[in-house]
Amino acid sequence: MKIAIDSDLNGVLLKENIFLFLNEKTDIEICDLQYINQFPERDYPDVAFNMAKKIKENHFDRGILICGTGLGMAICANKIPGIYAGACHDVYSAERLVKSNNAQILTLGAFVIGAESAKKVVEAWVLSNFENGRSLPKVNRLKEIEREIYK
Repeated sequence: MKIAIDSDLNGVLLKENIFLFLNEKTDIEICDLQYINQFPERDYPDVAFNMAKKIKENHFDRGILICGTGLGMAICANKIPGIYAGACHDVYSAERLVKSNNAQILTLGAFVIGAESAKKVVEAWVLSNFENGRSLPKVNRLKEIEREIYK
């Protein structure tokens, strides 16, 4: 699995913690996109847009975005057709984000969650897979709505 990670200025320290945590897992390829290092005048909408495009173009399987609350990053990433993102700060929600919603992007809030709790959330999210089953018609309906809006 190839995972991208990035943050705005508010999420840099948490991003570094999560990057080191995932880098220790040998079966996960993690790439820090470091968007704000390249474009310091930009902010979270551009960071999220950059990652969502890269996932849409299949450069990465999944992504983790970190800002102050995780909310702005999720809103922006969800603007890209076919990309699904959600802010999660507990293990159950992180699992359901993938298992029920087939979301590719997890967003976290550095002002909302500490590093140790974030590691548990990220680990649960990484280990989860889409379950199809009862969730498949719902995810398919999301895609239908998206096609209707973006036609």
